[in-house]
Amino acid sequence: MLRLEALHTGSSQAAMQVEMLNGEQYVRNGSFDFAMSFANESCENSKDLRTYQHHLYAVVYSVILAPGLLGNLLALWVFRVYIRETKKAVVFMMNLAVADLLQVLSLPLRIYYYLNNSWPFGHILCMICFYLKYVNMYASIYFLVCVSVRRCELIMRPLRYNSSRRKGDMVICGVGWLFVFLACLPFPLLRNPVTSDTLLTGHDLECFSELPLRPISPPAAWTLLVIAELIGFVIPLALVLACTCLTAGSLREPTEGAIPDRGEKRRALRMVLSCAAVFLVCFAPYHVTMPLDFLAKANALGSCALRDRILRCHPITLCLASLNCSLDPLMYYYTTDEFRRRLSKPELPEGVTFSRRLSCLTGGEESDDGDDYGHAEGPIVSSQPLSPD
Repeated sequence: MLRLEALHTGSSQAAMQVEMLNGEQYVRNGSFDFAMSFANESCENSKDLRTYQHHLYAVVYSVILAPGLLGNLLALWVFRVYIRETKKAVVFMMNLAVADLLQVLSLPLRIYYYLNNSWPFGHILCMICFYLKYVNMYASIYFLVCVSVRRCELIMRPLRYNSSRRKGDMVICGVGWLFVFLACLPFPLLRNPVTSDTLLTGHDLECFSELPLRPISPPAAWTLLVIAELIGFVIPLALVLACTCLTAGSLREPTEGAIPDRGEKRRALRMVLSCAAVFLVCFAPYHVTMPLDFLAKANALGSCALRDRILRCHPITLCLASLNCSLDPLMYYYTTDEFRRRLSKPELPEGVTFSRRLSCLTGGEESDDGDDYGHAEGPIVSSQPLSPD
């Protein structure tokens, strides 16, 4: 166990500030006496590492910004206007697009900070942007799991998914958002907004993970790390992989006269595989390197070369975690036939538009008959056939 002792200088400010959250720890304006032997501090040049990270983040976030913003706005528009959100997993995909959009909207401020090495927008906005990063990550993980479970359930037990359960998806989304918002609160709350640069100049020069952490014991830090790994990665990964195996296994069952048919099962498998791919590409590398990054920044690794590789590799995995904002709209396009159809032919037939408006004014709901995404209520139907996903 690590034993931290701060040496005070008599100043009103504490002589040490430790950062140990999500695997990030370093020392400011003070010294520590650890019970364990530390690696030589000359292993890594902190200034060069910071420059490397800022350049990397600025480039990657600039690349993600435009496609992420356009793709998620289009996704919300298509889901809301054309596709019935109470059908299948569409309600979860809508919430996934909202989570991605929250992250994308904070990227311009992040890009400014990493290009200028300064944050003039105030501490509150810094904490909001920092908070949204983790809200997006874990909300995306939650809704990817929801999409996978729902599509697998529709294949394995199609007759049990009735209208009341479809409406219950709204409740699942609300509970998920509440859980994610509360679970991510430690990230901003444990950050200390006061830095030496701020005290001297009166401006917030540092933001995000470069803000120091409020004093926290090593056992508490390890507890937070284990909980984040278990609930935020291990359990969701197991659920996504289980849904993938079950959906793939359903293709081996007899399909003659079965509901759903083989084509529907293939579409479901395509969706579940896409969720698994996004999960593995974007979130698995980050959560694998997070404990290693924690050890590296605690100087608990004996090899300077290994420590340097980890400290330079972890920012890359953080960029991959942000890449899901651009990959999710591609997943909607290539796995949802109706989504792709509506983007290529966005016009609604006039009769359908009038019928939907009339239904909204009278408080009615669209019919559950027809294809999986439904037609308008009443005798007027779309001139284009709507195929299920």
